Amino acid sequence: MSEPPAGAVTRMLRAASHGDPQAAADLLPLVYSELRKLAHARMAKTPPGNTLQPTALVHEAYMRLIGGDPSWDSRGHFFAAAALAMRRILVEQARRKASKKHGGGRKRIDIDAMEPAIDPPSENVLALDEAMTQLEQADPRQAKIVMLRYFAGLTTEETAATLGVSTRTVEREWRFARTFLFVLLSTPETKGG
Repeated sequence: MSEPPAGAVTRMLRAASHGDPQAAADLLPLVYSELRKLAHARMAKTPPGNTLQPTALVHEAYMRLIGGDPSWDSRGHFFAAAALAMRRILVEQARRKASKKHGGGRKRIDIDAMEPAIDPPSENVLALDEAMTQLEQADPRQAKIVMLRYFAGLTTEETAATLGVSTRTVEREWRFARTFLFVLLSTPETKGG
């Protein structure tokens, strides 16, 4: 699929945010490959045993974006909203899987691989969500930077342009936010311990 002409996505986003249902329908083919890359990046960081596929994540996130009250003013704003939707979907799935009804803390065992193994460290989506909530309360802009850099996969330059700040500000606050999240995720209370 070729890259859409410059400005086409932004025009479609603005038309969709003004209630044009045809623009909303025409938007998906223009942004699908980027959303899929974003979903693949997010899915690569989820714990093993995740049953949600990137395609399903893209479609669910897109339906939430279009089904809500779209008010995107730029391409970066749209992808930040998509990243937030994907984060929420992954958190909801993690909560469902953690519920007792769905097996609680039990692990699936592959009968064919019955040799003792040490599970690789994996992100705890619920702990990350809790840490992100604390970061949002402490510093909303740093939380936005994490959303754009980590969840949306934007570069430093794209993040700076989206937020209207310098790249040095993004780099500095990205370092601080990562440290803040690392500390929170390293404490037993946040990890669910």
